[in-house]
Amino acid sequence: MQQNAVILTAGLLDDIHAKTAHGLIRGSERFKITGVIDQNFVGQDAGEIIDGRNRGIMIYASIKAYMQEAKQPADFCIIGVATKGGVIPGEFRPIIKEALQNRMGIISGLHHYVANDEEFAVLAKKHGVEIIDIRKPRPASELAFWTGEIKDILTPKIPVLGTDCALGKRTAAMFLRNMMRDHGHNAHMVYTGQTGWMMGNNYGFIFDSTPNDFVSGELENAILKCYRNENPDIIFLEGQSGLRNPSGPCGSEFIISANADAVILILNPERTKFKDMEDYPDNLPTAKEEIELIRILGAPTIGLALNTAGISPEQTKKWQMKYEDELGIPVVLPLEEGVEKLYGVLKVEIDKYK
Repeated sequence: MQQNAVILTAGLLDDIHAKTAHGLIRGSERFKITGVIDQNFVGQDAGEIIDGRNRGIMIYASIKAYMQEAKQPADFCIIGVATKGGVIPGEFRPIIKEALQNRMGIISGLHHYVANDEEFAVLAKKHGVEIIDIRKPRPASELAFWTGEIKDILTPKIPVLGTDCALGKRTAAMFLRNMMRDHGHNAHMVYTGQTGWMMGNNYGFIFDSTPNDFVSGELENAILKCYRNENPDIIFLEGQSGLRNPSGPCGSEFIISANADAVILILNPERTKFKDMEDYPDNLPTAKEEIELIRILGAPTIGLALNTAGISPEQTKKWQMKYEDELGIPVVLPLEEGVEKLYGVLKVEIDKYK
């Protein structure tokens, strides 16, 4: 049974750092999202703010306003932002306190644990609610080491990778899973970030709170569990960061350790610098450069998805046609047009195992 939850963004709902909120607003099987707390967009629908689609999720100025105006109580308040360094923003503190005082548990994916904060811990105990810090690492005794059994999986494994952070890898993976299900395929997604768990995916782990020695094993283990329990036709893997991102490089595990069959790559054509590192001298790789690196690591890139933040609709279409001409692979606009154009290349990957 889904539990009710409000999302806390506190003025950042339309910001790139609110990607946790964006994912949950687009859909969650674990929680029923009953409202968003954001003083900048009071009275509006949260879906309209993030992508222009009404989702019946009202935005409130405060926890107090939600309690007075909403028709449903909330079991949890979810911190809907991913801050640089994973710190708890100072402006969030009074709202977190107010949520706890109104008997809402707290769910956080930040690196700085809410449950370790003495003030919050005392309030949670007093009001009988739970604080869940998704990024708390599990003990080594509970972690899996890579075994090589991944080679025994007879279903395509498709990582959705990006040239950088915050491009929509998780969203694209979810869209792809749903599209393949609409076509009658038993499709699943392995999550690797906290939002994927919050959205209700059953298989995965939190990549950036896992000790490095166990990352490959945890990835393999999640895929193996999905394969053995679900007998899927296809498995999508939620990528993290980017192969060349100097502040948080990752991606090779999704190709090598997961024995990837093919890759879907996502990028923003007009983003030239790594996120939050605009002064760093290195530029983002081009699509051709990243596809070549992915090939060297062992997988073909069979489709491209475009993040179009900051790009006009007219320019977006020009980029789409340009990449299709240059790369010879289908190019999709997930938010604007969906991912249907990738069905053909993904069906080819499924047929290889028949």
